Amino acid sequence: MKILGIAAILAASCSPIATLNAKPPAKAPAQASRLWRPEDGNRKVFEDFVRTHFAGDQASLDALFNRMEFVLESLDGHMLEIGRDFRWYSELDLGPMIPVDEILAGFDPGAHVSDDAFKNKLAFAVLLNFPMTTLDERLKEGASWTTRQWAEARLVDRFSTRIPASVNLAMAEASANAERYIAGYNIWMHHLVDAKGQRLFPAGKRLLSHWNLRDEIKSQYAMGAEGLLRQRQIQTVMERIVTQTIPAVVVDNPSVDWNPVTNTVAPAAAKDSDRPVPAKVSAAPEPDTRYAVLLQDFQAARKADPFCPTAPTHIARSYDEGRQIPEARVMAMLEQVCLSPRVKEVAQLIEKRLGRKLEPFDVWYNGFRPGADLDEAKLDALTRQRYPTAAAYKKDMPRILTALGFTPEKAEWLAARIEVDPARGSGHAMQAARREDHPHLRTRIGAQGMDYKGFNIAIHENGHNVEQVFSLNEVDHTLLSGVPATSFTEALAFVFQAKDLEVLGQPAPSPEAKALAVLNDFWMTYEIAGVGMVDTAVWHWMYEHPKATPAELRKATLAISRDVWNKYYAPVFGQKDCVLLGIYSHMISSFLYLPDYPIGHMIAFQIQRQIDKTGNLGAEFERMARQGRLTPDLWMTRATGSPVGPEALLEATAKALADLK
Repeated sequence: MKILGIAAILAASCSPIATLNAKPPAKAPAQASRLWRPEDGNRKVFEDFVRTHFAGDQASLDALFNRMEFVLESLDGHMLEIGRDFRWYSELDLGPMIPVDEILAGFDPGAHVSDDAFKNKLAFAVLLNFPMTTLDERLKEGASWTTRQWAEARLVDRFSTRIPASVNLAMAEASANAERYIAGYNIWMHHLVDAKGQRLFPAGKRLLSHWNLRDEIKSQYAMGAEGLLRQRQIQTVMERIVTQTIPAVVVDNPSVDWNPVTNTVAPAAAKDSDRPVPAKVSAAPEPDTRYAVLLQDFQAARKADPFCPTAPTHIARSYDEGRQIPEARVMAMLEQVCLSPRVKEVAQLIEKRLGRKLEPFDVWYNGFRPGADLDEAKLDALTRQRYPTAAAYKKDMPRILTALGFTPEKAEWLAARIEVDPARGSGHAMQAARREDHPHLRTRIGAQGMDYKGFNIAIHENGHNVEQVFSLNEVDHTLLSGVPATSFTEALAFVFQAKDLEVLGQPAPSPEAKALAVLNDFWMTYEIAGVGMVDTAVWHWMYEHPKATPAELRKATLAISRDVWNKYYAPVFGQKDCVLLGIYSHMISSFLYLPDYPIGHMIAFQIQRQIDKTGNLGAEFERMARQGRLTPDLWMTRATGSPVGPEALLEATAKALADLK
């Protein structure tokens, strides 16, 4: 190896990440020295380190790259698996939790990894030899990079900041606490009563906020007048949760009856669980717990701010480093959907189909969706019979994937690499980080088996898992594994979810049904775009008011929810000051995740249009997913021929409206 002096290294010049050669990027020593601290050693120690660890020729650089790719796959993979095991009993429905499960869930075995990599100088070996790149550089130059160059960029990304282990642990603890809070936020629907004491929901129905409550609203469109009463009652429940006027005693409690309109509670007069009924209950509201948990998220996340000079807020890290799309551009895309003239046209069509004026909960109208008129009780019976356990879904996965469009051989290959677990919460997809491990599909499975809501979620999560298998096992470099941002894996999961009824054996959609499906995609994007705006605005407010109390955050969140509603939804729905956009549980547990959904819908539509062109879901899905973590526009351009944006969705919506006239 040719060893260069410090002066020679600092004088060396080449374009950022432009070529793989024996010269170091000019900024590499600077980026290493910028993160070097006094406790790492004096100037002589730094100079000696540079002389020892600078890869002075191509063979040495290749050897370093290969070593890092090998060890980091092992490190990331095993840390993920250990963390998964520590959360096993808190995330899976395996019986009652015990007190230590909360401690285990808050333990992050990888919290010290980054800190240790700097302390033992592994991070500096990477920083010395591979250039750190900005989002702007990737956007301008990334199209000409090789996959090796992209992998180098992702390698150095992980050492671009030096966040102490204590900060990482604080964020892990806050996240685990928020997940526990949300996972236990169930409403026992049979114990909702109206002014006459009547119960609108069957015994045993226990719905998680917000997912199951929202999906119950969707399912009731097929139930006529009774369904409308149930939808209105659920809307009131949601409003009580957001405003924190919900009595604390009714959360996940089948021993209490509750009238959401009058907000009165009483010992349960009907029994559908083994829990004892108290002699007396209090209607005291939940003490702003929802917003206290959100503040804990914020306070944990902002601890990383001083250590992230290029993205000094969680908002900046979420958009510039997570989504890799500037916040201003994302907000412009969301507004482009919400202010489209297509919104009122679609709303008028919904009113015509419903035979009444829109109400706020109609923001979740799903009557355009194929099979929306089907009786969900019959679908529940079908899925419960077919999937009484997680193992039954696992066994049927090859057939499911074949029905979605994968070859039988590829379906078997994928199914062998995906595990299925019964979720304690609504469900999620747990990725793998090394090729010898498998991603896990989690969905809720009740005592009677998997209901249709659980199946719908399972198909969605299955889409995540298939992407995870391809983007880990079929990328050129494991350092490049994954997709550009969360919105992309959401988009690919939506492609699966849209076909859940076909997987259950329902007829393929007609041309009219396909046009209606476009309107469904548009309406869902319109709905969740406002939610993404609220989530982002709430984080901005917390940064502007870092010492806020839970009560102050509640008031601010309600004001933001009303403002967004009044600007983009009240002109369509005819009602002002609605707070429903603040109901999403992700806002509490997922650290500014919600903008990924509307972006995901746009991307999903672009992907689906490409799949429709070729008629081969399996091959197209695989081709796209195996690209790895490029920038969003580059990934999308290579996948579909166009950058990320709502234009394709808006054009198709206009055409669908014309076709349906």
